[in-house]
Amino acid sequence: MGANSRIEWTHHTFNPWWGCTKVSPACDHCYAERWAKRTGFDVWGKDASRRFFNDSKWDEPLRWDRAAAKAGERHRVFCGSMCDVMEDAPGLQEIREAKLYPLIEATPFLDWLLLTKRPQNFRRFLPAAWLDRPRPNVVGMTTVESERYLWRADVLLRTPFSWRGLSMEPLLGHVDIGPFIGIKPRKLSSEWHGPALTRGIDWVIVGGESGHGARPMHPDWVRAVRDECAICGTAFFFKQWGEWLPSDQIGADGDKPTPANTGSEWGVLDADGRYFRYTTRWMTGPGVFSDAREIYVYRVGKRNASRLLDGCEHVEHPEAQR
Repeated sequence: MGANSRIEWTHHTFNPWWGCTKVSPACDHCYAERWAKRTGFDVWGKDASRRFFNDSKWDEPLRWDRAAAKAGERHRVFCGSMCDVMEDAPGLQEIREAKLYPLIEATPFLDWLLLTKRPQNFRRFLPAAWLDRPRPNVVGMTTVESERYLWRADVLLRTPFSWRGLSMEPLLGHVDIGPFIGIKPRKLSSEWHGPALTRGIDWVIVGGESGHGARPMHPDWVRAVRDECAICGTAFFFKQWGEWLPSDQIGADGDKPTPANTGSEWGVLDADGRYFRYTTRWMTGPGVFSDAREIYVYRVGKRNASRLLDGCEHVEHPEAQR
């Protein structure tokens, strides 16, 4: 975690604006929307205005770059935690072209993590010069919360970047990312007619959901991603379990959970993502759903949930391809 961000996988967080429009189930309980409303800004939705900032905010990355250079280090900048940097909304491309892209060019000691749920817009909105010659300090990233949105990884691989990453947070189901990571991606879009790909996704970040309405995450989903990354030599970062902690991650008796020390709510989650809340009228053990693997999950809150996966911390970062 960096000095200017509470997000574990970055040093700094920078937002060229606040606000966004929801596009997929991962957006249902958006933390950024909650935070914006809590601070008095209604900037979410297609018709809502975005919140923009003065020059003092735009000067911050210049200071971060000088500090990184002085320390002889490279620092990561997540852009942006309160917006989608590739959103297509009035006035945003003007901000990108006039301020964001020149700022990235002016900060060579910062690695800019451009995260979007709209990777199809990279080719529309990135500078033509970057597409012809990818910048070494620009990281293309997209989100994949379920199999349904694996197309985003496919689109990301078709976009010229020095290196690429996936954010799988919140992870809402089993996802086979194997075809998109490693040296030679195996699943290629039939619409792709460009040069052959030589490298897949370089970095995968996984995390659970937190806050009101948070959905639990099955440990088998996380293990599948971890194991694929290990096979392909792809950097794997496990951020946290989110609001819910599976019983096999806290040393609980998986067959006989007790109400004590299990948080405000608990129940059963199967490997297909179906959750059944505990009530006094049911539950004598597994077998509530189907043959899919079932596990008890406890709503303990993000602060109490572990960052360990099967007893191990996973905090790998990729090396920038320079």
